[in-house]
Amino acid sequence: MSEPTRRDFLATSAALGAAGIVAPLAAGALDFASLQSATNGAKKIINIGLIGCGGRGSGAANDTLTANKNVRIVAFADIDVEKAKGIRDALAAEHGDRIAASDERIFGGIDGYQKVLDLKDVDLVILATAPGFRPVHITAAVAAKKHVFAEKPVCLDTAGYHACCAAHDAAKAQGTAIVTGTQYRRQPSFMDAIKRIREGMIGEVVGMTARYCSNGIWYRDRKPGMSDMEYQIYNWMHFIWLSGDQICEQAVHNIDVVHWVMGGPPVRAFASGSRWSRPADSEMWDSMSVDYEFANGKICSFTGRHWQNCENQFDNVVYGSKGIATLRAFSDGSRITDLAGNELWSCKGDIGAAYRQEHAELVESIVTGGSPIVELRQTAESSLMAVMGREAAYAGQSATWEFMTTKSKLDLMPKLVTLPGDAPAPFVRKPGEYRLQ
Repeated sequence: MSEPTRRDFLATSAALGAAGIVAPLAAGALDFASLQSATNGAKKIINIGLIGCGGRGSGAANDTLTANKNVRIVAFADIDVEKAKGIRDALAAEHGDRIAASDERIFGGIDGYQKVLDLKDVDLVILATAPGFRPVHITAAVAAKKHVFAEKPVCLDTAGYHACCAAHDAAKAQGTAIVTGTQYRRQPSFMDAIKRIREGMIGEVVGMTARYCSNGIWYRDRKPGMSDMEYQIYNWMHFIWLSGDQICEQAVHNIDVVHWVMGGPPVRAFASGSRWSRPADSEMWDSMSVDYEFANGKICSFTGRHWQNCENQFDNVVYGSKGIATLRAFSDGSRITDLAGNELWSCKGDIGAAYRQEHAELVESIVTGGSPIVELRQTAESSLMAVMGREAAYAGQSATWEFMTTKSKLDLMPKLVTLPGDAPAPFVRKPGEYRLQ
């Protein structure tokens, strides 16, 4: 089963276009030449390169084209060049001449991302490949002085976390933007709820639960003739160096809300989990539960699982001394009650608008000539929180933030990634045998 929030352009482009912040323009309706002049030293027209042309990449491309009239996509990259061409054509059918990439500007292979970054006219890149590549791509994009939209998670290990922190600082220093795909931070049902929590509507926060519990996830059978590396990238969700397991790849949204509510990362994680139903070559666990302990002694409890024919649950609940705030995922809205259950406040949700708002704010921060948004560090911290919980579960040992950030040598990325190529031998992490690294 696909993730419920899967950004699949081919399935949703018509609906998103109808509901967009700025409706997509008809083919030929935008005079790009008139937008090339500068205002306050800032460029008004933004050329985008899309790196990673799966569901999330194509969805993010559609989101920015829908939200911003002054952007166009001028280059594409994907492992599978034919997939990239197909997405180019689908986006062009929807957005006309705002897709300005000939076949010569569509790149395949492992190094396709670098070929996009080498294009002088690309101002902004959307990074939406398998997450394992994210720190490498972010680092290269910042070095190339590109603005960045990076899908979550932004790292799957400690090495990636440090790379992201360095990229954050470099982007700040050179004045390039980095916005990340943590859409709840731009969804009023979350923003307003957390504002009211901070203002004391539920009293003192005493604890929190966060859940990402769904029925399953996709699995792609190996195609004849695929090398190990080709197969693992094709079936990337099931290999930890590429996805980070469910807790990193999907549940990072919930963990980011924990980070947001609590004002930063925890000091310790204690975790457990299970595995019994995955395909034989999948490295993923079926479930994972993590207690995050914060410096003030407060506990935030996370539960994630893929269990068939079981109840789905994706909500975040914040418990206070005077009330309870329920922040519901997707478009389900949020609600605050007192301890007797009387409603104090509620707000409807609209995740589609939040997806588009990410891109609207990113582009606005670039073209106004002020201070571009750089928010990579907070998402790197949330991503490392997910890694910390995963590693604690895998090892059956408590993991501390101090260890993860100052002592851990965890680095999952293979030293050589080539196609067709060899790949790391898959293995299942077993508590008592696996050790914190």
